Amino acid sequence: MTDAFTPLSLGEDLRHQLARWRSALKDQARVSPHTLDAYQRDMRQFLDFMVNHKGEAIELAFFTKVNLRDLRAFMAARRAQGLTSRSLLRSLSGVRNFITHLAAQDIATSEAFALLNPPKAKKSLPRPVGVDEALQLLRLALVAPKDPWVGLRDAALLALLYGAGLRISEALGLTRADIPQAADTGLRVMGKGGKMRDVPLLPMMHKALLDYIEAAPFDMRPREPLFRGKRGGPLSARQGQMMVAGLRRALNLPDTVTPHALRHSFATHLLAAGGDLRTIQELLGHAQLSSTQIYTQIDANALMEVYDKAHPRAK
Repeated sequence: MTDAFTPLSLGEDLRHQLARWRSALKDQARVSPHTLDAYQRDMRQFLDFMVNHKGEAIELAFFTKVNLRDLRAFMAARRAQGLTSRSLLRSLSGVRNFITHLAAQDIATSEAFALLNPPKAKKSLPRPVGVDEALQLLRLALVAPKDPWVGLRDAALLALLYGAGLRISEALGLTRADIPQAADTGLRVMGKGGKMRDVPLLPMMHKALLDYIEAAPFDMRPREPLFRGKRGGPLSARQGQMMVAGLRRALNLPDTVTPHALRHSFATHLLAAGGDLRTIQELLGHAQLSSTQIYTQIDANALMEVYDKAHPRAK
């Protein structure tokens, strides 16, 4: 954490707390590397602004003296850089987390952080991928790469995203040892916060995984990453996203077709088929039912679209 803030004019006491904060996030809260990087970036942007805004080095005591005017100036500056309400709200999350860290150590902080009204982000519904579109992606994934084993890898990854509702980070976190010998055993996945959950493994998905494992030109050791790049290293989330983007463009599908959209499709199609919310919540690994309830709105919207197309004059 200290290295990331080296260019900034910060007091040693503040640097010490930033380092402790990072350690707590990594070792105690066990946040994902993505979240850790995002929080660190949030704080770097905030402190960079405040150093220039105040025209002096920022000490730990600054957090007891900061006022609403300072915080609003920061938000205005970020707005001027083109951030939407949703992006601005997200960029404040790291700062708020650091304030929580200080409070947990009985270090006083300004009331301005609690009094600040965060921007209200417009709620948007996830946009799932249609069944036909998902199948098109799978078919093209198998034949598009020059190396057949890469096609089998990509198809297996897409099958997990769409057929099991995994986050791409969860799928890429799997090892060879995680894949059972029989499909009816199911798949155990580590989700957010290190929480484990079991998801069903359809025979087609199981076959796709075994076909990929058999064709991969690497020694698949039990505890090593299952999904590999062409040079044998772990396949990254960015590489997975680029793969889907390439298939999407080739099929002339909308930009909303992403790895995470396939996870949304899993939930939406289950709900449309009569699945209950509690079961879908468990399969997705949502901590709160409210996170799953958003799919009831998607399903209702889809029904209204069908109705409107059938009855153009219906309002």
